[in-house]
Amino acid sequence: MDYPLLNVFMTTVWVFLWILWFILLFRVIGDLFRDDTMSGWAKAGWCFFVVVLPFLGIFVYLVARGRGMGERESKAAMKAEADLKEFVRETAASGHAAELSKLVELKNHGDITAEEYEQAKAKVLAA
Repeated sequence: MDYPLLNVFMTTVWVFLWILWFILLFRVIGDLFRDDTMSGWAKAGWCFFVVVLPFLGIFVYLVARGRGMGERESKAAMKAEADLKEFVRETAASGHAAELSKLVELKNHGDITAEEYEQAKAKVLAA
């Protein structure tokens, strides 16, 4: 087979550009549906524009709403991080509290001695 090196390079460039195009398309459509400030009709209009005239639609969207894309992405990332921290905080707090309450119940019922209770409590609080 005769396939010159320049043709291999150009094929690689075209494949890269094709993949880049799809990434842009998915980012724009994802941003459209993530934006809570736009009405449903506006989202439908942008989707129609992006699907019917893809190159022009994507470039116009990036020019018109590009700055907002970064801000929305940043807000979503900060919210996800705050939600994760809150979840971890609640889970950790509830885990220690539940273990300590079980230990108190065991001590009150006489299942463990005061000495065993203090040792178990120290282990729970150290973890």
